[in-house]
Amino acid sequence: MKIFGHRGAAGLIAENTLESITAALEHGVDGIEIDVHRCKSGELVVIHDNTLQRTTNGQGNVSKFTWSDLKKFRTIEGYMIPLLDQVLDLIDAKCVLNIELKGIGTALPTIELLEKYIKNSSWKYDDFIISSFDHSQLFQIKSVTSKFNLGVLTEENSTQVLKIAKELNAFSVHPPVTTLTKDEVDLMHQEGYQVYVWTVNDKTLIDQSKSWNVEGIITDFPNLAK
Repeated sequence: MKIFGHRGAAGLIAENTLESITAALEHGVDGIEIDVHRCKSGELVVIHDNTLQRTTNGQGNVSKFTWSDLKKFRTIEGYMIPLLDQVLDLIDAKCVLNIELKGIGTALPTIELLEKYIKNSSWKYDDFIISSFDHSQLFQIKSVTSKFNLGVLTEENSTQVLKIAKELNAFSVHPPVTTLTKDEVDLMHQEGYQVYVWTVNDKTLIDQSKSWNVEGIITDFPNLAK
C-alpha cells in the first residue's frame, strides 16, 4: 500500500507549501497530493481553497490576483504560496505526484506544463496522477491526450462514479475513507481501477485500508502511516 502525503504533510506543516512537501519527502512517502488553481496572470498556483483567507493573510479569490500579487501573501505560519513549477522542481520525480485540479480552467494548462517537464527533465507520464471532483476537467484532458493517469475523485461511492471512470478510461478512483466499504473496494478492483483513499489519519483506518488491499492512502500524517 502506497503512502501519499496530503497537501504535502498537512498534519505537520502548513498545507500545500514547499516546506510541507519537503517534510513529506523526508518521511519517505511514495507520493504527494497537491491542489492547483490558476491565477489571474495564468500561472498555476498550489493552494486548496478558491479563496485566500483560510490559509493565508490574504483575502479574496485566488483567480482575481496575479502571481505578482500572490507572491506577497504568506500562510498563517509565514510560508509562501508556491507555483506548480516550484513543486515539480522540488520533488524532481522522487515520488509520484497526484495533482488535484481545483480551479476552473486548470486542466489544459496543467498538462501543458507537465508535458514540458516530461520532455526536459526526469519526470515521466507515470509519475503523475491527475484527479478532480470536477470530472469535466478530466474529460478535457481525455479529449487531447491519453498519456496521463486520471483519478476520479468522489464523495459518493456509487455505481455512477464507476460509470464516469469507465468513460474516462481512468487509472484510479479516489473515495473518502469515512464511508468506504470493503465491498466497494472489491467492486472498484473488479472493474480494473486502482483505489486511493482519502484522508486516512487514524491508525485503525490505516490498518483497515491495508487489509482491504487498496493501492494507496492519502494522509495528513505520512510519519504515522509509514
